[in-house]
Amino acid sequence: MRDMILPEAADPALINDLQTRGMRLVDPKAGHESRRGGAGPSDHKAVTFGDTTVMVPVHTAPAFDSPYVIEAPDADGFATVRRDGQDVARARFPGRPRFYDLKTAEGIPYNQIAVLHSRDVLATTVLQTCIRYESRKKTCQFCSIGQSLAAGRTIARKTPEQLAEVAKAAVALDGVKHMVMTTGTPAGPDRGAAILADSARAVKAAVDLPIQVQCEPPEDDVWHQRMKDAGADALGMHLEAVTPEVRARIMPGKASVPIAKYLSSFEAAVRVFGRGQVSTYILAGLGDTAEAILSMSETLVRIGVYPFVVPFVPISGTPLESHPAPSSAFMAQILEPLSAMVVAGGMKASDIKAGCGKCGACSALSSYEKLKVRA
Repeated sequence: MRDMILPEAADPALINDLQTRGMRLVDPKAGHESRRGGAGPSDHKAVTFGDTTVMVPVHTAPAFDSPYVIEAPDADGFATVRRDGQDVARARFPGRPRFYDLKTAEGIPYNQIAVLHSRDVLATTVLQTCIRYESRKKTCQFCSIGQSLAAGRTIARKTPEQLAEVAKAAVALDGVKHMVMTTGTPAGPDRGAAILADSARAVKAAVDLPIQVQCEPPEDDVWHQRMKDAGADALGMHLEAVTPEVRARIMPGKASVPIAKYLSSFEAAVRVFGRGQVSTYILAGLGDTAEAILSMSETLVRIGVYPFVVPFVPISGTPLESHPAPSSAFMAQILEPLSAMVVAGGMKASDIKAGCGKCGACSALSSYEKLKVRA
C-alpha cells in the first residue's frame, strides 16, 4: 500500500483531520505511550508519517467517535491508518525513550522530570503549580497542568540540577535535538522567568542543547535579556486566544495581563532573541474567528513573532472537556494563508532554534509552510 505522504511532508489535510477528529487505537499499548494530563500536548499520541511526526488526540471526546482507526504496528513497524474502514495512510510510532528507564539518586524516575514530545524534543514543566489554576475564578478553562501532578506522573518542582541530569541523558541516549521549558505562573512580577533562567543555565552547563523557555510576559522586560544570558535560545509567550472577549471568558486570570502588554513584551523580546525566535501559541476553536486570528498573526509577523496556531483539543477533566474541536476546514482556512504569511515574513518553523514552533507536531502549519517554500 502506498504511504499517503507528500515527497517531503505529511499531507496537511490529513494532519488537520487527524488533529481535529483524533483517532482510535486498536492497541493502546502499541508504540511510545500516549500523554495524559499535564501542560500539553495532553491526551495525545505521537505518530510519524514519512519524516513528519505529529501529535494526534487519542484520549479526548472527539477521538472516541473518530472515523480514524490506527492498527497495531506490523513486523516492519508500520501501522495502518483507516478511515471508515478504508486504508488512508501508514505510520510509525516513535519508540519508548531509553532515558525513561533511569532514576535520579533520590529515586525519582527521569520521566517525572521531563518527557519526550514528538520524536526528538525534551519537554518539562519546571513548576507544575500555577496561581491561575488554583482558583476556579481564574483558571484557564482548557488547562490540565494539575492532573499529571495529582496522578503522581510528575513532581511539583524540578530543580535545575535534575533538569540538567535528565537533559544530558536524553541527548546521549535518545538523540534529543532541542528542549522546551514551560512553567505554571508563580506569584511575583517575573511570572516564572527567574526559575526558567536558573533552569536553562544549569542545562546549558551540562549539555549543548538548544532551549526554548515559555512564560507569561514578565512585568519588567529586563527578564528577556536575563533568560537569554542564562542560555535560552528562544522564548514563547502564549496568547492562547486573540480577542479580549474570548480571553476573558476562557482564561479570566491570564486575561488580567492585557494583549497590549503581550505586544509590548513581544517587541522587547524580539530585540533580544531575534526575529522568528520569539513565538506565541494560539488555540483555534475557542471562539476567535479565523479573521481575528489572521489579523493578530499579521501583527505578530510584522513584530517578528512566530504565531504557532494549533487546533484546540478538549482535554478530559477540564471545564472545556465537552467543547467541540474546530473543524479541519476551519483550520485550513487559517493555516494555509498563515503559512504564506510567515514564509513571506522570513520566519519558517525550520529556522526556529528550539521550541513548539520548531517541533511543529501539534499543528499542520509547518507542513503548509513546506508546500509554500517548494512552490
